[in-house]
Amino acid sequence: MSSVINTNVKSLVAQNAMNVNNRSLSSAMEQLSTGKRINSAKDDAAGLAISNKMTAQIRGLDQAVRNANDGVSMLQTAEGATIEMTNMLQRMRELAVQSANDTNTTDDRNALDLEYQQLTKEITRIASNTQWNGMNILNNTSVGIAGTAGDVGLGSRNVKFQVGANADQVINVGLKDFSFGTGTAAVASESQLNLMGNDLTDAKNFSITIGSTTINASIGTAIAGATNANAVTGATALETALRTAINNTVGFENVAVTRVGATLSIKDAQGRAISAFTAAKADNTSVTASAVLQSIATGSAAVGATAPAATAVFSGDARLNDTSITTQANANTAIVRVDNALKAVDKERATMGAVMNRLTYAADNLTNVSQNTSASRSQILDTDYAKATTELARTQIIQQASTAMLAQANQQSQAVLSLLK
Repeated sequence: MSSVINTNVKSLVAQNAMNVNNRSLSSAMEQLSTGKRINSAKDDAAGLAISNKMTAQIRGLDQAVRNANDGVSMLQTAEGATIEMTNMLQRMRELAVQSANDTNTTDDRNALDLEYQQLTKEITRIASNTQWNGMNILNNTSVGIAGTAGDVGLGSRNVKFQVGANADQVINVGLKDFSFGTGTAAVASESQLNLMGNDLTDAKNFSITIGSTTINASIGTAIAGATNANAVTGATALETALRTAINNTVGFENVAVTRVGATLSIKDAQGRAISAFTAAKADNTSVTASAVLQSIATGSAAVGATAPAATAVFSGDARLNDTSITTQANANTAIVRVDNALKAVDKERATMGAVMNRLTYAADNLTNVSQNTSASRSQILDTDYAKATTELARTQIIQQASTAMLAQANQQSQAVLSLLK
């Protein structure tokens, strides 16, 4: 065996062994410190790519779970609004059944209709104002996109809930339009007939025009002369005659005729103009009387709302915008319409409930998939501490041994000095 000192081969072998061992030691310590088996691409290039794809899936799945829960929250908001609509429709039906009973006077039915119309307005107000995250969800304007015949149907809003980690993994629900216009209510018109101080001597036949209809009335005995007492007597007879004639005319059953002294008041809740009062003798020759008719309130006719779209919830046989319960016939119509409206609302509520249940199951499935994908990623990415600690102990022992061997390799060259003595 040659003895050389210029190239210490044994020392080089020991140093190289130490370098290799130090890399293994460093890797084991890094894995134990971070908890990850793959800390950079050099650790496992293919494993890094696979684990990154799995990470994208896991984070997408977790967000999809949140999306599904948000969808349930939105539908709960919508369905909560329709619960109140259902309660109001039940009350409206109750009022209509009450109004259909002939034990009610005209004034009773008008009072019932006041509540009925207010409930109608509240239904459409709720439909127009119910929001989730700043979006109107019941009036077909904000949430989702317009539906087509190929998805949720024309006239509905196609609301897509993203319940997957990848593109177009959605659950669709069609939300219909619950809103409708109620139009403008009529402003009552009123005029007064003041017979006091007016010469209506021999007047027996009278006529008054309401809207475009002229209604005729006659009193039994002509007014005798232009005295206050005769004016009151004539007004009393004319009150009964006018009320009977007006209320017996179709469409004018609810026009009110009242009297105070010699002054008659004629009031039309539908807002039609009251005009053109005339008086005539028994032979129908005119009686001229100045300043008899005076307008108290000009009024205005109701402006009907346009019919809802055919695809809206309250449309067709379920429309509410043109219903009232002011007469028995109107009340019976309202009962049928409200029944159909209840069915339409129940159908939409059933759809919302079914989708809410579906979203709940979808969220549970997504959670399960995310859990299993996380377990798979862990097998690739995470540190096996039993294996890593064993490797750490092995490399530490080798490090200590190689350090000792390096010292021995360096010490052996000292033996050459004995040859020089």
